[in-house]
Amino acid sequence: MNSLFKSFKDLDIRVGTIIHVERFEEAIKPSYKFKIDFGKLGILKSSAQVTKNYTPEHLLGFQVIAVVNFPKKQIANFMSECLVLGVVDNDSVVLLKPESKTDNGLRIA
Repeated sequence: MNSLFKSFKDLDIRVGTIIHVERFEEAIKPSYKFKIDFGKLGILKSSAQVTKNYTPEHLLGFQVIAVVNFPKKQIANFMSECLVLGVVDNDSVVLLKPESKTDNGLRIA
């Protein structure tokens, strides 16, 4: 198997629903802190610099796509447990999401 393809297959990418949003005051760039429900995988924390395109009210209940098997990462005083995926255009980020509502924790393949 091609090593690049194997590396991709090693990523555990899942659908989750944001159940808590708050401003990340300690971050250098404007960001939010999230708690995301991944169903049977549990609730994981993450942060994202998406304040230009989203309000906390819009993000609550919003489904996202995230890598859930990266090592935890310390960001300021916050421990991020997953990497929420988005499209970056200059300094603006648009979050990736399923086209229609799906069950939390489903794997992206």
